[in-house]
Amino acid sequence: MTGPLQDRTVLVIGRGSGIAHAVATAARDAGAHVVAAGRSTDALAAAYAGEHRITTDYVDVTDDASISALGDRLGSLDHVVSTASSRARGRLADLDRDAIRKSFDTKVIGPLMLAKHLAPRLNDGGSFVLFSGVAAFKIAVGTLGVAITNGAADTLTRSLSLELAPIRVNAISPGVIDTGAWDALGEHAKAEMFQDMTARNPARRIGRVEDVAQAVLFALTNTFLTGVTLAVDGGEPLT
Repeated sequence: MTGPLQDRTVLVIGRGSGIAHAVATAARDAGAHVVAAGRSTDALAAAYAGEHRITTDYVDVTDDASISALGDRLGSLDHVVSTASSRARGRLADLDRDAIRKSFDTKVIGPLMLAKHLAPRLNDGGSFVLFSGVAAFKIAVGTLGVAITNGAADTLTRSLSLELAPIRVNAISPGVIDTGAWDALGEHAKAEMFQDMTARNPARRIGRVEDVAQAVLFALTNTFLTGVTLAVDGGEPLT
């Protein structure tokens, strides 16, 4: 198989489902050798069982020793995509310090340490893709913790793009994407929310994981793109 990532090694950090799974399989289909890494190694192994050119490994982005050990096992690589997140949802009165700290540790400090430990291992032309989110660009009551975490991830992206140059660093900012993340609302509430979002956003539909995966591939393969946050949100902040 040939493609824009032919024979490149792409590390995708996150769960074995949703956006992370879509990114891993899209990178593989673009010719890459993919390493899917995260804390739930059993779940990852099950998710990618039988998948050609996708292997799994362990990493905890909140543990520097774990990141360093993963780097030692991988040796050199070409691209790193971090989809890991821990959402601290709720109004101000309901927010918990530990939840906020975990959110930052997973989505901001974790990627920063990934860059510290893995940037020296990237081959020429390598890049990082981080994840921000629409909450940073459309402020709403009830998403304060998510908004400030995503805003910090966006700033981290631009800062790293300068410090690590010529290694490219970009971010993806998804809007409402149909993943299991919304299942906790319950079937009825989820359907109502999706219907409302579909009626209001300019794209007139809910995002799919494939939309996000395509944006990640663009960030990985466009060699004149760095320090940019790509919004894949159906125009939600405009409403």
